[in-house]
Amino acid sequence: MATALIIGAGGVGRVVAHKCVMNNHIFDRIILASRSIGRCVEIQSELPEGAIEIDTVDADNTDEVIALIQKYNPSILINVALPYQDLAIMDACIATKTPYLDTANYEHPDEAKFEYKLQWARDEKFKEAGIMGLLGSGFDPGATNVFCAYAQKHYFDEIHTIDILDCNAGDHGYPFATNFNPEINLREVSAKGRYWENGEWIETAPMEIMQVWDYPEVGPKDSYLLYHEEMESLVKHIKGLKRIRFFMTFGQSYLTHMKCLENVGMLGIEPVEHQGMKIVPIEFLKTLLPDPASLGPRTKGKTNIGIVAEGLKEGKKRKIYIYQVKDHEECYAEVKSQGVSYTTGVPAVIGAKLMVEGKWSGQGVFNMEQFDPDPFMDEMNTQGLPWKVIEMDV
Repeated sequence: MATALIIGAGGVGRVVAHKCVMNNHIFDRIILASRSIGRCVEIQSELPEGAIEIDTVDADNTDEVIALIQKYNPSILINVALPYQDLAIMDACIATKTPYLDTANYEHPDEAKFEYKLQWARDEKFKEAGIMGLLGSGFDPGATNVFCAYAQKHYFDEIHTIDILDCNAGDHGYPFATNFNPEINLREVSAKGRYWENGEWIETAPMEIMQVWDYPEVGPKDSYLLYHEEMESLVKHIKGLKRIRFFMTFGQSYLTHMKCLENVGMLGIEPVEHQGMKIVPIEFLKTLLPDPASLGPRTKGKTNIGIVAEGLKEGKKRKIYIYQVKDHEECYAEVKSQGVSYTTGVPAVIGAKLMVEGKWSGQGVFNMEQFDPDPFMDEMNTQGLPWKVIEMDV
């Protein structure tokens, strides 16, 4: 039995809390902490009485996180706060020798850039503390990394190309809204694209490369090449890889709104003067947009996220598609959240479960594809994320 300390009470935090309670044979004590106690109270009210405890913490402050950890002595800390806060929380885990898990890599608060570099740099300190840190245990990154490892283990001798394909065909009814934190979402989408080929990173203009992909149970969708963090670790761990790309679907309405906002400076991350005050445009925009955590009851449609891998097996060319489809309304019925939060939060709980059970173990900082994929894939089938594999023509 284990104590889980969850930091972050947004849409993903809600899913993690609900799913930890559903796995209370593993997590017999669950604490949810956030800067906003109101969000914690709301999530607590959705669960059986006594199912979780709640607390407050400023996750930017390492000393506060250390004090919180010392108060509850958790078996694992599940970080579903903002990516800006990863390093502060990791340092608190090092200081208290607490196993750590997150769902997204570190993002610089003052620069539109996200990378594993500073998290990987803490590998030695995690080893010295005798603890494990699992990075990116969401869906992408997360399950997609495990899909790649599963393909490598069971279907290929060498994987030459991987395309990660992320489709959210949900409709929330708003003219414009983001399905997760607006700052993170809009910075990610408006940034230059990047993919890896023949040993080097190739940069593209934002939304420069588009392909139409026919997503099972969804249909054909315009899919745009973006840079995404899981590629940074997969190029290190998938043998024989020659190219990896990431594509995400966007409708024209979303792209038009985003371009207009960008053109008038609303996606800016530098402070500007406004009536004698300093404001950051994208932070102000966040206050105007619908809270992603509020989208659950009004979102309909499905998500489809997967990978297409091509390579060699016993000297013959092979191509497979591993994917997972989730219905937004089913997610809300189960955990009061829409599908994007669900598909991120459930893998976090799976990763935490495997860690406390000792099925995934080690000392240091790890990415998902470094472990045996089979236990994770099995858990996906039982925890609400059943997946499929299909062979494709080469």
